Amino acid sequence: MSRAILGIISDTHGLLRTEAVAALAGSDHILHAGDIGGPEILNRLGQLARVTAVRGNVDHFPWAEEIPETTVLEVGGISIYILHILERLDLKPEAAGFAAVIYGHSHMPKHETKNGVLYFNPGSAGPKRFSLPVSMGRLIVENGKLKPELIRLSDQPRPANHKDRR
Repeated sequence: MSRAILGIISDTHGLLRTEAVAALAGSDHILHAGDIGGPEILNRLGQLARVTAVRGNVDHFPWAEEIPETTVLEVGGISIYILHILERLDLKPEAAGFAAVIYGHSHMPKHETKNGVLYFNPGSAGPKRFSLPVSMGRLIVENGKLKPELIRLSDQPRPANHKDRR
């Protein structure tokens, strides 16, 4: 039996919340779907698990130049395509053999299956925007099947590097 837990996060915009770090604990792999906001986010995530990230539309500083705009991850016999802006998808995932497309940008958490492909947006785990929830996700890959989960985080930011003054 093959099982992998993928932590899915996007649109951190430089803020890695304590709740997000807690929710990502135990992940076998973390996928960041862009708008990272700074290399310290990837460094901190890398302390939890292996990280695969794509560059978002706000990640245009020198630190982000080596991060690809799209990438493919193979896990448990399935292929996952990752990009930041879904509207820039320039292939038919079902024809290319992808089981899932992970994306961000809209800050709206959502998952749906179209033509046998899971489209998964974990929402924004960074600063709260408008009335949209602060969220992230998890994708369980088991025996060639995908189980998506959306995780709602607190609307009150508390950076993971925050030190309590007690």
